[in-house]
Amino acid sequence: MQKIILIICMLISVSVYAQVPEDALRYSWFSQNGTARNMAIGGAMGSLGGDITATFINPAGIGFYKTGEVVITPSFLLNDNKANYRDNITSGKKNGFNFGPTGIILGSVSRRRPENSSAFSFAINQSANFNNTIRYNALNNYSSFSEQFAEEFAKSGYNINDALNTLSPLPYSSALGLYTYLIDTVTINGETVVRGAPEYLLDSGMAVRQDMYKKTGGGLYDFSFAFAGNNKDKFLWGISLGVPLVHYSSNTTFTESDTSTNAFNRFESFTYHDEFISNGIGFNLKLGAIFKPAEYFRLGLAVHTPTYMVLTETRTSNLTTNTETPTGAVQSLSISSREFTNNQEGETHYTQTSPWKAILSASYVFREIENVKKQRGFITADIEYVHHRGTRFRSDAEEQVDRDRDKPYYKALNNVVKDTYKGAFNFKVGGELKFNTIMGRLGFAYYGKPYKDDEFKANQMLLSGGLGYRNKGFFIDVTYVHKIIKDVSFPYRLEDRANTFATLKQKQGNIVATVGFKF
Repeated sequence: MQKIILIICMLISVSVYAQVPEDALRYSWFSQNGTARNMAIGGAMGSLGGDITATFINPAGIGFYKTGEVVITPSFLLNDNKANYRDNITSGKKNGFNFGPTGIILGSVSRRRPENSSAFSFAINQSANFNNTIRYNALNNYSSFSEQFAEEFAKSGYNINDALNTLSPLPYSSALGLYTYLIDTVTINGETVVRGAPEYLLDSGMAVRQDMYKKTGGGLYDFSFAFAGNNKDKFLWGISLGVPLVHYSSNTTFTESDTSTNAFNRFESFTYHDEFISNGIGFNLKLGAIFKPAEYFRLGLAVHTPTYMVLTETRTSNLTTNTETPTGAVQSLSISSREFTNNQEGETHYTQTSPWKAILSASYVFREIENVKKQRGFITADIEYVHHRGTRFRSDAEEQVDRDRDKPYYKALNNVVKDTYKGAFNFKVGGELKFNTIMGRLGFAYYGKPYKDDEFKANQMLLSGGLGYRNKGFFIDVTYVHKIIKDVSFPYRLEDRANTFATLKQKQGNIVATVGFKF
């Protein structure tokens, strides 16, 4: 029976298990994508309505429609990244196409009660765009990438034979390090410890050169169906069902090399390469209401349930290590994770639940009357709360053997998420002035820091402006959004000492156009 349990644990262990705390933010800490009109006013749409973007923010907002509308929203992103890693700054660029809310709204007036109406919408939106490139490099005399492998193996309870077995429980990390002698067991003062080869260099007071390159791609594509009711233009309510499709890929290369001229310090260099893909589908609900206490005022409230996602991930890792022998010669060894996964990509299946969200909003519409052609503009603002620390991971395969494992992976990861993140407030404000068929718009948005640690500086700010044209049922809007993102990036994580990290500053330009017509 013990052998059967060991085999089950090993089979489960060869799964990807690539999730790290940063994965918790991937589907929650991004700015809301919208039509050009909506982006121009900072993304605020909690109480304003009258835009297909309301499908994804407060579905009650589509209740203002009494006719039909078709909308298409293409956009183009310009990324300019800078990373500061151990006081060395590097930069990179990554541009690409995107698209905002695109779909159809069908509105109708009640025949029995003409003062009431209802509307239905179907729309697709690329809520998040993961296309990006991050690179940073610097000298590091504090820690080595290899230490995470040494630390993991030392605490795993496995011996070297277990780790290098064809069904290795550590195929993407420690097994690669042990095979290439990037890490090894040594005896110090009669005690056996696990050390990384670069640690000998660090112990001598020298530094290693570290270079991290990560290219990501994909997006979060949200299909939403919404229905809203309108009672005398005084009270509107709505509900939407969201079906997000997830595709995320990352290609990471980390290189570490000796900066000394000493050919006898056991280490010359290594290159670790990791390819990772995540695909999945989920669902969520959005509930909302808009109330007009007075003719010019609109108040909105919306609640987004957590998104439940079923994800499949594949992973392949490779490591090449060049070590120095006692004679000063260089020994080079390479290994792929496929050696431990039957020559297949590692694969795992799990579920992830994203945080819930609540939005409180208010708008003031100048000259709000039934004939919208005579309205002269509006100002609107949203306050949004996102419970980032509420992200949870779970695997049925792991749950089946919890009693046989000291530290179930996903439960431990969930505890790290709760300790790392906090709830955050986002603020959006914008306005529009209308000049007959031409409109001018300005907006601002601020997304608060999701981290608990005061040392991590992170936020997102958006400044936007745009123009719109509406005439005889046809409309076109053009907007430019300038976004500044401050965040942190960890090349590796250690449990037993403080982690080194890079500070990121991303400047993103987003050119958005929306074309539509009413029918």
